[in-house]
Amino acid sequence: MRYDYLIVGAGFAGCVLAERLASQVDKKVLIVEKRSHIGGNAYDEYDENGILVHRYGPHIFHTNSKRVFEYLSQFTEWQFYEHKVLAKLGTELYPIPINRITLNKLYNLRLGSDLEVQQYLENVRDKRESISNSEDIIVDRVGTDLFNKFFKDFTMKQWGVEPKDLSPSVCGRIPVRTNEDCRYFTDRYQFMPRDGYTPMFQKMISNKNIELALNTDYKTILTDTKFNRLIYTGPVDYFFDYLHGILPYRSIRFEFENLERTHYQPVGQINHVESTIEFTRVAEYKFLTAQIASSTTISREYAQKVGEPFYPIPSNESRSIFHKYKKEISKLKNISFCGRLAEYQYYNMDQVVANSLLKFECLVK
Repeated sequence: MRYDYLIVGAGFAGCVLAERLASQVDKKVLIVEKRSHIGGNAYDEYDENGILVHRYGPHIFHTNSKRVFEYLSQFTEWQFYEHKVLAKLGTELYPIPINRITLNKLYNLRLGSDLEVQQYLENVRDKRESISNSEDIIVDRVGTDLFNKFFKDFTMKQWGVEPKDLSPSVCGRIPVRTNEDCRYFTDRYQFMPRDGYTPMFQKMISNKNIELALNTDYKTILTDTKFNRLIYTGPVDYFFDYLHGILPYRSIRFEFENLERTHYQPVGQINHVESTIEFTRVAEYKFLTAQIASSTTISREYAQKVGEPFYPIPSNESRSIFHKYKKEISKLKNISFCGRLAEYQYYNMDQVVANSLLKFECLVK
């Protein structure tokens, strides 16, 4: 059999493109996935204690895009959820992103309005003439003390490099608020798939035009599989056999634990910002899924250099390497690159979906 498209990877990018090509233009698609499951890093399942967990850490869906939300709504019902995160500093917990409550509790202040917070931050900020890295963008907003307490060590643990060696986009993703809004995100749509991410992906690729091969490295089937076009969503450096070197990624080791109690912590995620604590954050999945059960499962995250690639590291060195791969991509025909790993971009889930929908439109023009 000849396929119209061979899609490498069954995460968001691969499944969205497969679904669109199969359902909208009647194309025959083969998805090849090296893991034993679909869904990429958004894969979830029930653990041995009956708790629905995200095997690759908490994946919180949020978007301002009506198009993305309505597209995914074809494949899932939704459970309303607004994510809240606390930072553990010493023995105390503080709202993150930094807001008025954070400042009042940390410094024993009585700031009562947005204007008072703005004035306070203006007085403590360390003004930078140019913003060239993640340290610059934070101290320019909130000053050195808040940077040292909440960002410096946590960023070093998470990324393996100091904030001054990271693109401003890394720490710049986190807002600073003058009000008492303790939500981590303020997007228009904040929901979780009611039955989990995996059932949503299953519905996306249930079309008769789509075939799926799990536990398969696409390079092992290229010579025996006939197809017209390739869509690649895996690591771009692996595609080119590391021709220009290995692109740096951060990986994560997860330590899951089930506890015989209703809840372990007051919110779905606690960031451990101090260097004396080895793990970066603790997630409790029942907050995310609204599941009712007598026990609860948490995961502790240990960021590491080796392992499955999770986050592209946005630095000058990585940009230089990726630029060389982009030149290689420009030489290719009938091959498309899409997704966080293939484009070496730190995309949120909704951004991957939006990008994949645009990629589909370009393919069928």
